[in-house]
Amino acid sequence: MIQVSKLRLSAALWAVGMLGVVVLTLTVIPQLLHGAQTPVPQSVAVTASLIQSGLFLALAAWLGAALSRSVGLRAPVTEAVLSGSSVWRAAKPQLLPGALIGLVAGAVLLIAGQAAPLEVQSAAPAFNIPVSARLLYGGITEEILMRWGLMTLIVWLEWRLFQRRNGAPAPRYVVAAILVAALLFGVGHLPAATAMGINLTPSVVTYVLVSNTIPGVLFGFSYWRWGLESAFLAHATAHVVVIVAGAT
Repeated sequence: MIQVSKLRLSAALWAVGMLGVVVLTLTVIPQLLHGAQTPVPQSVAVTASLIQSGLFLALAAWLGAALSRSVGLRAPVTEAVLSGSSVWRAAKPQLLPGALIGLVAGAVLLIAGQAAPLEVQSAAPAFNIPVSARLLYGGITEEILMRWGLMTLIVWLEWRLFQRRNGAPAPRYVVAAILVAALLFGVGHLPAATAMGINLTPSVVTYVLVSNTIPGVLFGFSYWRWGLESAFLAHATAHVVVIVAGAT
């Protein structure tokens, strides 16, 4: 495969990830501001949110593009599109693993939902997240942020500090990065519970962390073994499972 420049790769992933940012921002921010006493016009709040999210996404896209190749992590389909190589050849190995891992992650979410603390089960949603936002932001944007950006950075730091850039990263370092990124992925969902008016009791915190960290580990493993787009597919499939089951 023809090697794609880091700038083009990061720009392409940023553009794809921004689809999720735009959909989520335009559908959720107005709901959060509805009825709220704030001197900030809705258009200003939406614009500020888009800019902030876009900057974080740009950083993650660049980190992944700059560091991934040196530690053996890839975005095969995106690279194939940019290089003019066979997209099907790049995508084919990722499809079945991504779909299967997504089904497992979806099952984990359904089981976790049944075991959720009563305050979580009885809480009314503070806002409605449309299917398009779940699939685009959850399935793509979050994976660029948490796996492509954060997980890649952690693997690279371990590889540089502990292996002195010698050979491929040891599996234990990749596994550690998967776990750390997944745990932070779980922590990142705590504000959503707060937005629903749920007190962050020990049982609620444990539920939020476990129900998001386990899928995060699965998505990280998918990224490591098959590529970023496999993680995209796995994450999106997990959301589809939950939506079809009518669990949220």
